[in-house]
Amino acid sequence: MTKWALLGCAIVSEVTASLSLKAALDQPAWYVVVATGYIASFVLLSFVLKAGLPLGVAYGIWGALGVALTAIMSAIIFGEPLTAVMGVGLVLIIGGVLCVEIGSQKAQEVSR
Repeated sequence: MTKWALLGCAIVSEVTASLSLKAALDQPAWYVVVATGYIASFVLLSFVLKAGLPLGVAYGIWGALGVALTAIMSAIIFGEPLTAVMGVGLVLIIGGVLCVEIGSQKAQEVSR
Protein backbone atom coordinates (compact mmCIF):
# COMPACT_ATOMS: atom_id res chain seq x y z
CA MET A 1 0.00 0.00 0.00
CA THR A 2 1.45 3.37 -0.94
CA LYS A 3 2.02 6.21 1.48
CA TRP A 4 -0.77 8.20 -0.18
CA ALA A 5 -3.28 5.37 0.20
CA LEU A 6 -2.25 5.00 3.84
CA LEU A 7 -2.71 8.74 4.33
CA GLY A 8 -6.17 8.53 2.74
CA CYS A 9 -7.11 5.72 5.13
CA ALA A 10 -5.79 7.76 8.09
CA ILE A 11 -7.96 10.71 7.02
CA VAL A 12 -11.07 8.55 6.59
CA SER A 13 -10.48 6.96 10.02
CA GLU A 14 -10.12 10.36 11.69
CA VAL A 15 -13.21 11.81 9.99
CA THR A 16 -15.22 8.71 10.91
CA ALA A 17 -14.12 9.05 14.54
CA SER A 18 -14.99 12.75 14.63
CA LEU A 19 -18.43 12.24 13.13
CA SER A 20 -19.05 9.31 15.49
CA LEU A 21 -18.23 11.58 18.41
CA LYS A 22 -21.28 13.67 17.55
CA ALA A 23 -23.42 10.53 17.26
CA ALA A 24 -22.09 9.24 20.60
CA LEU A 25 -23.66 12.18 22.43
CA ASP A 26 -27.06 10.52 21.99
CA GLN A 27 -25.98 6.89 21.68
CA PRO A 28 -22.90 6.07 23.81
CA ALA A 29 -22.20 2.84 21.91
CA TRP A 30 -20.68 5.06 19.21
CA TYR A 31 -17.74 5.76 21.55
CA VAL A 32 -16.32 2.40 20.43
CA VAL A 33 -16.18 3.75 16.87
CA VAL A 34 -14.68 7.01 18.16
CA ALA A 35 -11.83 5.28 19.99
CA THR A 36 -11.19 2.77 17.22
CA GLY A 37 -11.20 5.48 14.55
CA TYR A 38 -8.75 7.76 16.36
CA ILE A 39 -6.39 4.90 17.23
CA ALA A 40 -6.48 3.62 13.64
CA SER A 41 -5.88 7.12 12.32
CA PHE A 42 -2.76 7.67 14.41
CA VAL A 43 -1.40 4.20 13.66
CA LEU A 44 -1.93 4.76 9.94
CA LEU A 45 -0.35 8.20 10.16
CA SER A 46 2.73 6.63 11.76
CA PHE A 47 2.90 4.16 8.84
CA VAL A 48 2.74 7.13 6.44
CA LEU A 49 5.74 8.69 8.19
CA LYS A 50 7.62 5.37 8.10
CA ALA A 51 6.90 5.20 4.37
CA GLY A 52 8.82 8.45 3.94
CA LEU A 53 6.27 11.24 3.67
CA PRO A 54 7.62 14.31 5.52
CA LEU A 55 5.84 15.10 8.79
CA GLY A 56 4.83 18.65 7.79
CA VAL A 57 3.25 17.42 4.57
CA ALA A 58 1.57 14.34 6.07
CA TYR A 59 0.16 16.16 9.09
CA GLY A 60 -0.88 19.18 7.02
CA ILE A 61 -2.82 17.11 4.51
CA TRP A 62 -4.27 14.90 7.26
CA GLY A 63 -5.41 17.90 9.27
CA ALA A 64 -6.70 20.01 6.39
CA LEU A 65 -8.63 17.29 4.64
CA GLY A 66 -9.90 16.05 7.99
CA VAL A 67 -11.30 19.47 8.82
CA ALA A 68 -12.80 19.93 5.36
CA LEU A 69 -14.39 16.49 5.15
CA THR A 70 -15.70 16.66 8.71
CA ALA A 71 -17.34 20.03 8.04
CA ILE A 72 -18.89 18.83 4.79
CA MET A 73 -20.05 15.50 6.16
CA SER A 74 -21.48 17.04 9.34
CA ALA A 75 -23.53 19.37 7.17
CA ILE A 76 -24.83 16.39 5.18
CA ILE A 77 -25.37 13.97 8.08
CA PHE A 78 -26.30 16.25 10.96
CA GLY A 79 -27.67 19.27 9.09
CA GLU A 80 -25.05 21.60 10.56
CA PRO A 81 -24.51 24.90 8.75
CA LEU A 82 -21.87 25.26 6.07
CA THR A 83 -21.68 28.93 5.14
CA ALA A 84 -19.81 30.70 2.37
CA VAL A 85 -17.36 32.11 4.92
CA MET A 86 -16.67 28.58 6.18
CA GLY A 87 -16.12 27.49 2.57
CA VAL A 88 -13.56 30.26 2.08
CA GLY A 89 -11.82 29.15 5.27
CA LEU A 90 -11.67 25.56 4.06
CA VAL A 91 -10.22 26.67 0.72
CA LEU A 92 -7.58 28.74 2.55
CA ILE A 93 -6.63 25.77 4.75
CA ILE A 94 -6.26 23.49 1.74
CA GLY A 95 -4.32 26.20 -0.13
CA GLY A 96 -1.93 26.52 2.79
CA VAL A 97 -1.32 22.78 2.82
CA LEU A 98 -0.64 22.84 -0.92
CA CYS A 99 1.95 25.55 -0.32
CA VAL A 100 3.64 23.35 2.29
CA GLU A 101 3.61 20.38 -0.12
CA ILE A 102 5.07 22.40 -3.00
CA GLY A 103 7.69 23.91 -0.69
CA SER A 104 8.61 20.45 0.56
CA GLN A 105 9.07 19.14 -2.98
CA LYS A 106 11.29 22.10 -3.90
CA ALA A 107 13.37 21.61 -0.73
CA GLN A 108 13.92 17.95 -1.64
CA GLU A 109 15.00 18.94 -5.17
CA VAL A 110 17.52 21.44 -3.79
CA SER A 111 18.98 18.95 -1.30
CA ARG A 112 19.67 16.37 -4.00
